[in-house]
Amino acid sequence: MLQALNDWLTKISHAGEGEEHFSVADPRLSVAAILVHIVAVDGVVTEDEKRRLREVLSQHYALSPKETEELVEEATQRDDEAVDLYSFTSVLKRELDEDGRREVVELMWEMVYADGEVSEFEDNIVWRVAELIGVTSRDRVTIRKNIEAKRDAR
Repeated sequence: MLQALNDWLTKISHAGEGEEHFSVADPRLSVAAILVHIVAVDGVVTEDEKRRLREVLSQHYALSPKETEELVEEATQRDDEAVDLYSFTSVLKRELDEDGRREVVELMWEMVYADGEVSEFEDNIVWRVAELIGVTSRDRVTIRKNIEAKRDAR
């Protein structure tokens, strides 16, 4: 009930800004906002990172190019408005099962490696988000090694 009230208040506060396609309770929006945050946290957003962000979201959620753009735009806005990551991680913890939360960590590592370098800020965000959504340190490290191995195989 509180989530419905929150969605309604959000909708009213954004009235006239265009129709919202992804609700604040939609885990896809929370994942996208976290990925947007990871891309921007090192202060440099490359074209490769932007392209990879769209690829990851499009492939993982089977979105059309238009839907992907809408998701990235809404996620960017949400990330800009957010004071912390809790509003995103709480949705993920509530809406996703254990496998779904591990997939989120996998997507985060995909974005961290999009520019070929891992900054300590990016690594720290993956660690914090993984902790907040209940993914163990062991799983986080295993997922990272799997992503590294896939990158090395390319």
